[in-house]
Amino acid sequence: MAANTAAATTLTISSKNYSSWSLRGWLMAKLSGVAFEEIVVSPDDVAARAEILLLSPSILVPCLTHDGAKIWDTLAIGEFLNEIAPTAGLLPADRMRRAHCRSICGEIHSGFTSLRSALPMNLKGHFPKFKVWSKAQGDIARVTQIWRECLETYGGPYLFGEISIADAMYAPVATRFRTYDVPLDDVSQSYCDRIFELPAMQEWIAAALLEKEEIEELEVEF
Repeated sequence: MAANTAAATTLTISSKNYSSWSLRGWLMAKLSGVAFEEIVVSPDDVAARAEILLLSPSILVPCLTHDGAKIWDTLAIGEFLNEIAPTAGLLPADRMRRAHCRSICGEIHSGFTSLRSALPMNLKGHFPKFKVWSKAQGDIARVTQIWRECLETYGGPYLFGEISIADAMYAPVATRFRTYDVPLDDVSQSYCDRIFELPAMQEWIAAALLEKEEIEELEVEF
């Protein structure tokens, strides 16, 4: 399928260093095996910058274009990729497991606003002994609870056994935990390490480290 869709599929993303939503959509596309052309919007672009700084009311990047259809919501991208590349297993085959996967993906998609604000994604940054807001601590506790429950229930190594949309959705959180030296329990730390070991994650991070653009607001220890 990848060979047939290469010319018809593009994925528009913004900064690899700062954009958590771009990372989610890109990981899903990589995991699907569908070949795509990558289109990068500069973080200096007004709309892209607003999204990265949490100032935009909507999230329009990443945007997947396939045979003329445009899909810009990250969960919708994952669902669509699962439809056109079903053998990739982006969603679990079991109905109950699939419902659970969708539930925790929906939770990260619409929630954890304190964590997003307190720990913005910055792959090139490292802020040891960073003081995390108390509200963000609650979000961190909930994320790690989700991880532990999924890993215990489905046996790992990923949240639903085999790698899925859920791992792509939570991958940016793993980067935040590393950037800000967030202390984690052993199970959660091992899961974070596993996410960083993914070849696709290593490819993304390598490209992020080469980006020259900086968003000053996200480079300050606050």
